[in-house]
Amino acid sequence: MGQDSSKPSPSSTQHVFTSESPVTFSPDLINALLASPETDSTRSKDLELHIQRRVHSELERLDAEQSKRLAEIQQQISLSPDSTTKSIHPDGQTPDQSKSTGGVDYKAAAEGDKLRDLSRQSVQKEIDMLKEKLQRRKIKEEVVKDKAIEKAKGEVVNCLRLNDRRPLDCWREVETFKEEVGRLEKEYLSKVMD
Repeated sequence: MGQDSSKPSPSSTQHVFTSESPVTFSPDLINALLASPETDSTRSKDLELHIQRRVHSELERLDAEQSKRLAEIQQQISLSPDSTTKSIHPDGQTPDQSKSTGGVDYKAAAEGDKLRDLSRQSVQKEIDMLKEKLQRRKIKEEVVKDKAIEKAKGEVVNCLRLNDRRPLDCWREVETFKEEVGRLEKEYLSKVMD
């Protein structure tokens, strides 16, 4: 064990292949294979690079297709008639008219109307959400501006800091704070109900 070297000696030039049917290789082929600088690792790296190039080219092709589709859709949207087209073309003739049939392309007009309705609805929803958020902020500002609540809150915090081991001793301050919050809630409800 350990006496034999792990690499075959360079003097052995004979390779033995065993198979069921006789196979012969020319000495030139054997010499070419032995002299080849490629190893298993270089072949696997070359294969990996080839696969990466193919994937990259496919991704570029798909990206180009998507860009083309996007451009076509944007072109369709820009050509669709809208309310400004009616004011520009008072006689009813729009750019979407089919010159061969002499009539309006109603399918394109209907699709344009759907897109405009969807965009109007989404914009209106966003406006409503922003209005609601602004109303909430106003309520929070009113709560923050109320000095009685701020004072009661400060008293509760101070009491809890002083009595960190006995927080139940701060029940009076907590009750005062609850009363102030209740007062503010009643004021708010009276504003909302009126």
